[in-house]
Amino acid sequence: MSSLVELEAEVVSWVETLIAAVVAAIIVAAIVIAVRFVAGQARGRSAWIADLERRIRLPGMALAFVIAAWVVCAAYTPSTLSWWQVLERALLIVTVVVGAWLLSTLVTFGMERLMQHDLRKDATSPEARRRQTQLTVLNRLAVVLLGVIAVGVVLFSFPEVRAVGTSILASAGVVSIIAGLAAQSTLGNLIAGVQIAFTDAIRVGDVVVIEDEWGRIGEINLSYVVVYIWDERRLILPCTYFTSQPVESWTRRSDKILGTVYMDLDWRVPVDAVREKFMQIIEGADTWDRRAASVLVTGSEGGHVTLRFLMSSKNSDDQWDLRCLVREQIVTWLQQEHPEALPVSRVVLDRPQ
Repeated sequence: MSSLVELEAEVVSWVETLIAAVVAAIIVAAIVIAVRFVAGQARGRSAWIADLERRIRLPGMALAFVIAAWVVCAAYTPSTLSWWQVLERALLIVTVVVGAWLLSTLVTFGMERLMQHDLRKDATSPEARRRQTQLTVLNRLAVVLLGVIAVGVVLFSFPEVRAVGTSILASAGVVSIIAGLAAQSTLGNLIAGVQIAFTDAIRVGDVVVIEDEWGRIGEINLSYVVVYIWDERRLILPCTYFTSQPVESWTRRSDKILGTVYMDLDWRVPVDAVREKFMQIIEGADTWDRRAASVLVTGSEGGHVTLRFLMSSKNSDDQWDLRCLVREQIVTWLQQEHPEALPVSRVVLDRPQ
């Protein structure tokens, strides 16, 4: 008879718990409807509110439902039931995980808003790229830190883990040495990533030459950097590479750059005419920023003279286009107007006596 009473009480408690879950769902639905109504009213006046509402909708609904279910279940479910402690622990874990998800979403949204505001004011200067790099690294550090804290809170909610944690902390010296040796490479890359962000060694968008490859810094993560090569390949390097190896940067303080084109021509080349033609070409090019332009004979060895065409541009992309333009038009002009200036090889044959 007593077993039937216990079974009946168990069934009643389960029914009450289900009713509590339904009540929690109704409460959350009402809250979500109210929030979406308010956000809908403000959406037309502010685009960022709509973006924020879209991002936090799922984690916010999940967190609200879990908290409401926890509160209602705690109010209606007897704490003496054997399965209540398991359910309470599960609700705590879910609350911590979903809360960390919501916080990381808010942090990411805030960082992206700061970066967008900064880009609207200045998108191309070295200072702007430095700030973008630092905000990106800070965002990733914050997300990782929230994840670590969430995992720590979940683990330490178990008494067994707390006991293990206490014993580990008691021998922290040995553990730190072992962990340091085991994670030396990972920690080195992590520290190097933070160092890159705040020492301004490289920035997102910088033009660099690495491993004989020309490209742009596309991503700076906590442990690696992705270089976007000009032919759409991706060069992935650990952060420690940039703190221990030389890197050629074309945009360290400014995007402005000088470029050269070298041509080996015959001794009969009319240098003054070439110089005049060169100036006509670059003055008609939008990619020349009018800072520097010259034509000089820089070599006269091996039966040829070497002409150096020097020109300036506001960035490396314009410089590439300008050099190609000068090279093509000078070659075409020489072919048509001064074929005698094209390089030739001379051979003198002495008639035997």
